[in-house]
Amino acid sequence: MRFLVAVDGSESSDAAVAHAVELARGLGASLTVVHSVDPGAAVETSMVEEAGDGDGEAVAYAEADDRAVRAAIDEAERRGRRALTEARDRVAAAGVDVGSELLFGTPVDALPRYAAQVDVDGIFVGHRSAAERDGEVVGSVARGLVERSPVPVTVVR
Repeated sequence: MRFLVAVDGSESSDAAVAHAVELARGLGASLTVVHSVDPGAAVETSMVEEAGDGDGEAVAYAEADDRAVRAAIDEAERRGRRALTEARDRVAAAGVDVGSELLFGTPVDALPRYAAQVDVDGIFVGHRSAAERDGEVVGSVARGLVERSPVPVTVVR
């Protein structure tokens, strides 16, 4: 058996890793930790003032300076690789066979696509506290994975 665990360095993804490790140990399964870099989200969350008119207003993606866009994506990749390394090290220290993969695209699109390509048995994902704050039972990424995944999805609190 083989499972994916989505990681982003948050406490909720750490809980998903811990839960997946316990189940993998019991089943003799392997884990692949995955992180998805969403270039659009990386740019939206980055200040791209240097492409604007100097008044501090963020500009639209299409108007952004290519260097600023590339820097935002590079930083998102660095954070993703760091989250993957930390999670992979924790899983390996627990004695579970582990691999890792950096994906590109929205997590809701990239994870189900990857799960289908590599033929896994399930996906583990953390529950984000933003959903609770907004009165939702499940966050948008977890909900999207449940709706689109070709395999069972376990949402861990």
